[in-house]
Amino acid sequence: MIVEIEVCTKIDDEVVNAFARLVPQLSKTSEPPCQNDLEEIISHCACNVLLARVEGKIVGSLTLAMFPLPTGKRAWIEDVVVDESVRGFGVGEKLNLAAIEIANEEGARTIDLTSRPSREAANRLYKRMGFEERATNVYRYES
Repeated sequence: MIVEIEVCTKIDDEVVNAFARLVPQLSKTSEPPCQNDLEEIISHCACNVLLARVEGKIVGSLTLAMFPLPTGKRAWIEDVVVDESVRGFGVGEKLNLAAIEIANEEGARTIDLTSRPSREAANRLYKRMGFEERATNVYRYES
């Protein structure tokens, strides 16, 4: 299976439909983004949305956020999702490798991500790729 990774530079019906299919596989509580939401995301200077294609069809996505801090440029990987029909074929790994390459090219000192413990395959992948579990607390404030 040949997996191609690209940075999303335009939002069309294909991309909107792909997110409508993929987001419910990632989150049971989040609505898929509409075209305007996706356009806002890809036009934001801190975001890179990566798309994975197999035989031309979008089968996965990853969002890479990068931002400067007083301690150096940082990167954060979010919302990684691979269509259940192609899981186990290296799509997630290729998305993450592309994100790491972009972050390194942009001079990010670190790349962080979180993953629910129930996502066992994803957690194995991240560890295999060299991500290390940190001894930290994650806090969330919801407004």
